[in-house]
Amino acid sequence: MTDTARTARTGVPERPTLDGLEETWSRRWQEEGTYAFDRSRQRSDVYAIDTPPPTVSGELHMGHVFSYTHTDLIARFQRMRGRTVFYPIGWDDNGLPTERRVQNVYGVRCDPSLPYDPDWAPPTEPVNDAARKNPTPISRRNFIELCERLTVADEQVFEALWRRLGLSVDWSLMYTTIGPVARATSQRAFLRNLARGEAYQAEAPTLWDVGFATAVAQAELEDRERPGAYHRLRFHGPGGRAVLIDTTRPELLPACVALVCHPDDERYADLVGTTVRTPVFGVEVPVRAHPLADPAKGTGIAMVCTFGDLTDVTWWRELALDTRVVVGRDGRLLPEPPAGVPAQPYAALAGQTVNGARRTVVEQLAEADDLVGEPRPITHPVKFYERGDRPLEIVSTRQWYLRNGGRDTGLREELLARGRELRWVPEHMRHRYEHWVGGLTGDWLVSRQRYFGVPVPVWYRLDDAGEPDWTQPLTPEESALPIDPSEDTPSGYDESQRGVPGGFIGDPDVLDTWATSSLTPQIVGGWERDPDLYRRVFPMDLRPQGHDIIRTWLFATVVRSHLEHGVLPWRTTELSGWILDPDRKKMSKSKGNVVTPMALLEQHGSDAVRYWSASGKPGTDLAFDPAQIRIGRRLATKLLNASKFALGLGAADALRAPATEPLDRAMLAELSEVVATATTAFEGYDHTAALQATESFFWRFCDDYIELVKERAYGSGAGADSARAALATALSVQLRLFAPVLPYATEEVWSWWRYGSVHRAPWPTTYEVGRAIQGEGDPHLLRLAADALGQVRRAKSERKLSMKAEVPLAEALGPAAVLDQLTLVIDDLRAAGRIGKLDLLPDRTPTLVIACAF
Repeated sequence: MTDTARTARTGVPERPTLDGLEETWSRRWQEEGTYAFDRSRQRSDVYAIDTPPPTVSGELHMGHVFSYTHTDLIARFQRMRGRTVFYPIGWDDNGLPTERRVQNVYGVRCDPSLPYDPDWAPPTEPVNDAARKNPTPISRRNFIELCERLTVADEQVFEALWRRLGLSVDWSLMYTTIGPVARATSQRAFLRNLARGEAYQAEAPTLWDVGFATAVAQAELEDRERPGAYHRLRFHGPGGRAVLIDTTRPELLPACVALVCHPDDERYADLVGTTVRTPVFGVEVPVRAHPLADPAKGTGIAMVCTFGDLTDVTWWRELALDTRVVVGRDGRLLPEPPAGVPAQPYAALAGQTVNGARRTVVEQLAEADDLVGEPRPITHPVKFYERGDRPLEIVSTRQWYLRNGGRDTGLREELLARGRELRWVPEHMRHRYEHWVGGLTGDWLVSRQRYFGVPVPVWYRLDDAGEPDWTQPLTPEESALPIDPSEDTPSGYDESQRGVPGGFIGDPDVLDTWATSSLTPQIVGGWERDPDLYRRVFPMDLRPQGHDIIRTWLFATVVRSHLEHGVLPWRTTELSGWILDPDRKKMSKSKGNVVTPMALLEQHGSDAVRYWSASGKPGTDLAFDPAQIRIGRRLATKLLNASKFALGLGAADALRAPATEPLDRAMLAELSEVVATATTAFEGYDHTAALQATESFFWRFCDDYIELVKERAYGSGAGADSARAALATALSVQLRLFAPVLPYATEEVWSWWRYGSVHRAPWPTTYEVGRAIQGEGDPHLLRLAADALGQVRRAKSERKLSMKAEVPLAEALGPAAVLDQLTLVIDDLRAAGRIGKLDLLPDRTPTLVIACAF
């Protein structure tokens, strides 16, 4: 074995302790570049990880610790296997969460119409609820500066926690999704999508979050059960026929553009192709047939409004219906009625919230005698933005889209094929990807009406009337990136022409945060910025992430890499499960059951928390269990103490010497099996199985082997030399097996007697262990000796005697072949059990029995 770092031996301390190891070793690792990426190595020697950048808009929680530890286990294993590990760290600091946090912390809101005030300063004291409800308006530039200021502070807190946890990242590779490199990368990719026709702009119905005042993509939706009510409305058909429909949104009655029934529904067959009049407003709307209409739902005929839900959008598009938009971006009904809707009944609704308008329309329906019966309360799923707290509306807006297979069968099949190329850990997670891709109903909406993000890098010409030409956006040269079209000017124009007829305007929107995060391999890998680095790390080896963002981060990254490079961005993805509370419920801030990690790290130590994380398998949810953390601390403490004891016997000077005695060879033979098991498990991304095998052996090593050989090891001669040699090999190997999980305890022990870092030492091999065995080793012999010693201990325990109590006489009964084996370790057994005389009585019992006389 070759020591690779320059750290000198420190010697065995008088009283080993876990306390303070994090501060000592995290500093040393940074100073000595223990985890630095070596970019001189060839691609075959590199293991590249596309690490997820956590959102910097709050606190890290145990779910982060859980999943990021899993990644670190793999990184440490691959590094010890001889690969140079490309392991960056990033912060996702742009987008809605950061803006909302700034608004709440400082009591401000962004008003792009205001000029920049270089002298403006945020409040120095925490703001109260009144300030949050009546925020101070500030300019866009002032607001962005405030976002940058807060994220820097948050990132420092995050970095401190990750360093304490012991993540073996190369901190020189740190990036942010709002930094200049990320902005330039994101804008470059978007411009290339635009040039190839993959990015396009369209005026279309858009899912809109009123609270955040921005468009929302399909991947960001979630259904939440909410109370509602069915209202039965009377429409007026030909010849005075009453046509009844059920709706949960009567306030959208002025937006009604049709009634729709199923083509096979005989109840309404004669109405198809005719028109009916809406109640209250008296607008003539057509009756159409469409297979999405459900004859069993409500009355079997539905009111189509522009737009009440996503089905309305489908009907509107496929039936080429009129558009009557009544809900604005602020969540209130527009001040003027849509074309064709009479002003008088609409005036009572203008400017009202959706809930207020609903009450008003219900009153109008009742007065017109067109409300049939009483509203019927229900509970039903309602679409929300995953970070929002108000139901989504659908409004018509101009947005940027990126083709993702939602409307292109050929591209969809290509992306499904990419999913089959990818190695999934665990494999069944691939079905989630395929379900998502197969269920897409539209392209990826990538523009957002926010401020702190990567600007959409285009401008628009203004005609002589000052109207923008949306069809021919002005684009910058890639060499000019990153740019901000609200501050920079397009080629051939100057600032005086901004916003005036014949001049230009900049696109006011920013890109969806996933539109930048989907390019993390390109951002960290140096795409178009550092070609030498890029060819060494791309495509990457591993994408670790949560299974809940397969539809967003994983899929979006596959899309961008497929469109730009024609390959997968990585070879393997490892999915983490959720952290559950003790009641088996998912931890989340909204439920108030989140546990933050820093106090646990300080109380129990990082190795203990990492042990808990490593006990969870990839893709499997894990309950938060403080007892498991305490077991981890006990294990790390035992590793310190057992190592001190072994080294106190002189093991340090016996490394690489042969083990000659049967018991020593047996222990090493079993250890060789553990090395093979742990290696295979890590290669299969099953760190839990690797830990279980290593830990199980370690406790047998401590409780059985050390107790059996310590008397011999204290002595001199060939037997003592063999024991010390076996202890040295076993200690060296086990420290390296535990190193990915317990980086601090193993590094501390390594420093007592070895040079360099255990994390730069080679991963142990069966060849290495076998080389320390002189002759053959039978792992069953150690188990036989342990069984015999265990029986002696039980006999003492049953008599409430000390384990140091002498046993004047003992008899070993059992099959002759078993006793023949026992004779190979009889001296060690007698010494460990403090047995004066041990008689062997063959073939008296079918199994080994040790009878003790006191």
